[in-house]
Amino acid sequence: MNDVRRLRELATDIAREAGELARLRRAEGVLLAATKSTVADIVTEADREVEQLIRDRLSAERPGDGFLGEESGGADSATGLTWVVDPIDGTVNYAYGMPAYSVSIAVVEGNADPETWIGLAGAVYAPVLGELFTAARGEGAWLGETRLSVNAEAPAGALLATGFGYDPTTHDGDLATVRQIMPLARDLRRMGSAALDLSYVAAGRLDGYFERGLRPWDFAAGALLVTEAGGVVTRTDTASERPMLVAAGPEIHAQISSVLHNES
Repeated sequence: MNDVRRLRELATDIAREAGELARLRRAEGVLLAATKSTVADIVTEADREVEQLIRDRLSAERPGDGFLGEESGGADSATGLTWVVDPIDGTVNYAYGMPAYSVSIAVVEGNADPETWIGLAGAVYAPVLGELFTAARGEGAWLGETRLSVNAEAPAGALLATGFGYDPTTHDGDLATVRQIMPLARDLRRMGSAALDLSYVAAGRLDGYFERGLRPWDFAAGALLVTEAGGVVTRTDTASERPMLVAAGPEIHAQISSVLHNES
């Protein structure tokens, strides 16, 4: 059996190296390489370079493991483990010089299907903020040496976070969801990095997070952080192109899910 602590250490080490490369390239100036789903959905040269660094490190240290990266696609696993990677989560923030971006690296047991995989270890590193969130299955979630715990309740209303897709045709639906949720909320945050949003739920900086249309690399590490911090992460409408992910402590998760279940 693979040692989840060693897997966490490897994810942590690579995330730090990758994050420092991303920070360095941002200081040198961002070059846009392409757009993806829409004009607003960008990829920078740094995204590609950082993912290649991660992929090279994993190929050298974990030959035979599978890989799923946002920029370079997938590779099948010969070991039963797959690494799920977002080299720069929050690319638009990154391109604009905002510090809310991160490197997200997770390793799962199984293939790249989040409906069947089991999260084993992960790291989310925000290089500008200097914060490293890590988790290993059964070992808890951590910010540096501090063990994390989700918020159990929010008597004054929940501080929630969400995000919107890049496709403008989905914005009306996303805004309608926000209107449904707001009676539960003290306030709403929109940071632009799903990995950081999930890390902040794990750390108790947010009470909960919900978003449609996330891809596996957006949440693989962050979801493990939340569950290891005592929270609940669910995905519904998984047969659709835009499944809904909800992450929070158990009580707050139940409240959000109840509202979304009744969403018209």
